[in-house]
Amino acid sequence: MKINEIQDEIVNEFAMFDDWSDKYEYIIDIGKKLPPLPAEYKTEENKIKGCQSQVWLHSQLTNDGKVFFEGDSDAIIVRGLAGLLIRILSGQKPEEVAKADLYFIDKVGMSGHLAQTRSNGLASMVKQMKLDSLAYQAKLGQKI
Repeated sequence: MKINEIQDEIVNEFAMFDDWSDKYEYIIDIGKKLPPLPAEYKTEENKIKGCQSQVWLHSQLTNDGKVFFEGDSDAIIVRGLAGLLIRILSGQKPEEVAKADLYFIDKVGMSGHLAQTRSNGLASMVKQMKLDSLAYQAKLGQKI
């Protein structure tokens, strides 16, 4: 699936909930289902700066030229946010990740309902995923 198709799917899933307490529960549930990040990737290098909680993101480029992300956090809501980003961006080509417009954040109303520190953390995760993708793009010798 393409990035925008996955985002549209998520927007539709969030539309099923009437209030934000249900939406938070859904994000928490996504976090609970996120596979734990192997300890070897919980390094300072993989730690996301700008997050109030501890967040780690690990990426790798596969032989078929797609980038895959794994993540973890000590805060369950942040694990859920990471899970959403991973669902959308993992398995895509680096150039698609780098130029992705992640409109789902506004469409589901996260911008207005997340605390400022959570919004900053979300933005930091997105930034890191895009930076990793740009690096893979350069590694592949693609036009940036």
